[in-house]
Amino acid sequence: MTRRLNLLALLVAGAVTVLAVAGLSSAASNAAPTNQTAPTISGTAQEGDTLTASSGSWNGTTPITYAYQWRRCDKSGAGCSNIGGADSSTYLLKHADVGDTVRVRVTAKNSSGSSQATSDPTEVVAAKATAPTSTGCPSGTGPINVTQVTQPAQLQIDGQSASPSPITPASQDVTLRFHVSACGGRSVAGALVLAEAIPFQQFSVPPEVATGTDGWATITMHQAGSFPASPRQQILAVFVRARKASDPVLGGIAARRLVSFPVRH
Repeated sequence: MTRRLNLLALLVAGAVTVLAVAGLSSAASNAAPTNQTAPTISGTAQEGDTLTASSGSWNGTTPITYAYQWRRCDKSGAGCSNIGGADSSTYLLKHADVGDTVRVRVTAKNSSGSSQATSDPTEVVAAKATAPTSTGCPSGTGPINVTQVTQPAQLQIDGQSASPSPITPASQDVTLRFHVSACGGRSVAGALVLAEAIPFQQFSVPPEVATGTDGWATITMHQAGSFPASPRQQILAVFVRARKASDPVLGGIAARRLVSFPVRH
């Protein structure tokens, strides 16, 4: 009888042990996620760039799903607050992020529960790089061609001379010279120069003349019947325009000036 009781006790103890082991095994195989390595962020901390989050590594019952929440923090990575709508694995840095850092918080979830882990902060977010403002001028020094000049640069008519000087009623032909420059005084070749005496009908209106490599254009006007405009005329006023051939006549990089030359009777 005693032997049977001992055998029964051993069987009961074995069953309890088996159940206990099974319970421990079940508990171990249904564990909530635990973080092993923290989430990370890749990308450049600059306005307009996109950051990408890695969930890090986790233990726990699979499958495990991950949710992301991007957070804006101060320069030291503290004082964080959630960024509205920033709940995917990528985040496009905005102007509001400039001067701050960004972190991402990952929530791992499975059938047994959930857990959270947060990345280290990024570098302080820099403002978007802006393209340098175009000057409209080519690099280097020395003479340039008018085709190399674009807005906002403008042509300048910065030199003029007349031959003969002074101009007299006997001057049947008057030769005028004009210098065209741009980009800080660099001589401009290929600019089209027009010169017209004012009032009209004093001298002919020659066609446009292109400047040479030295920036000078030479124009010869022939005396017409209305010169001088009056017996008291002391100057010959001349309207001058310099332009690029491909530009509109009234626009582009054109320069306009009213110059004068002495008249003697």
